[in-house]
Amino acid sequence: MSCLLHISDTHFGTEQPEVVVALLALARDHAPDLLVLSGDVTQRARRRQFRAARDFLDIVPALATMVLPGNHDIPLFNLAARIFAPYRNYQEVLAVPLEPEFESDELLVLGVNSTRPRRHTVGEVSAAQVTRVADRLRQARMGQLRIVVAHQPVRAIRDSDTKNLLRGHEAAVRAWSEAGADLILGGHVHLPHLRPLKEVFPDLPRQVWSVLAGTAVSSRVRDDIPNSVNLIRYSARETIPCCTIERWDYGAPGRFLLAHRQLLALQRP
Repeated sequence: MSCLLHISDTHFGTEQPEVVVALLALARDHAPDLLVLSGDVTQRARRRQFRAARDFLDIVPALATMVLPGNHDIPLFNLAARIFAPYRNYQEVLAVPLEPEFESDELLVLGVNSTRPRRHTVGEVSAAQVTRVADRLRQARMGQLRIVVAHQPVRAIRDSDTKNLLRGHEAAVRAWSEAGADLILGGHVHLPHLRPLKEVFPDLPRQVWSVLAGTAVSSRVRDDIPNSVNLIRYSARETIPCCTIERWDYGAPGRFLLAHRQLLALQRP
């Protein structure tokens, strides 16, 4: 069985040390095969904030890590850096690609850089990115759980968050569904959710699930929802393809506690 720990919006620079310790303990307890950090690694894209994130990633108990940029990982106030070298600190300190990929016997996880330096918070996916990911999904091996990761969400559950939806997500969801995606992971809105995308795209050729992680370790929580992360479990040995999504919330006594668990039946192309 494979285990994926999905976190988002760490916003290093506003991290809470006790929550960081609790997250490390959660990772130690569950020994994930992969940690996915779906953007907004830092609060203001400063080198010291990326170094704090690097220190965390170096000690997190996971066999592999996969990190994507969020809008906060591009300089906001340093306009010259934003225009001419928007990802310099990100790439020099973290030393990771902007669109990473992870593959194992049971997992295929594809990263999409949805940030755009010319924008402030709005994310976008291009036609070329949609095609690249769809082509790669079609190459998935039998039995792999097929996951796409972007920072901005493809589904909003509150009207106030529709402005935060990934630009171009309609075409992306349809193309990735047809190509075999099971889950689309994200963050950005600091609200965890698990929703079937056929509720808003009833013409999808197959079901795909939107999975958002909440605020991982930052003090920038929203609407009294505590710091929150996801654990995703999957085994290719099951007779009926399925995976389990678990939401873990930070709470007393200084630990992440299981808040919700849902078993998802998966459709194969």
